[in-house]
Amino acid sequence: MTEEPSTGPSILYQVKRLELVVRARLDEALRGSGVTTLQYTALTVLAREHGVTAAALARNSFVTPQSMADMLKPLERRGLIRREPNPNSGREVLVYLSEAGREFLIDHEARVSELARQMVADLSPAEIATFRSALHRAWEALR
Repeated sequence: MTEEPSTGPSILYQVKRLELVVRARLDEALRGSGVTTLQYTALTVLAREHGVTAAALARNSFVTPQSMADMLKPLERRGLIRREPNPNSGREVLVYLSEAGREFLIDHEARVSELARQMVADLSPAEIATFRSALHRAWEALR
């Protein structure tokens, strides 16, 4: 299915506009926490995936491996993550969310959940499900 010609903004423009406002609001929610939005994203990935390589974490956090390496240093210094050798590979290091990292996510969960709630406040439960599904299918089509 292709997008119908329109006089309004393109879908790509609308997606980018939404991304930028979400990023700005997340920056506001995290201000003063000492954790950036990109670092927060990495922590949420680690909460879902137990022990991942920095390269996999970078892919799932939407940053380059070099950026991830720079992001992990302050998180490790703060004790929000830990790195351990991969028992299945002598050269690989796995990244884990620490208990302090888990507590950080819990402490900020209400603010982030409120942002998500505000974003879909004018949608019905069926529209939210459709929106979520459409976003996933669009991502699958381009990844």
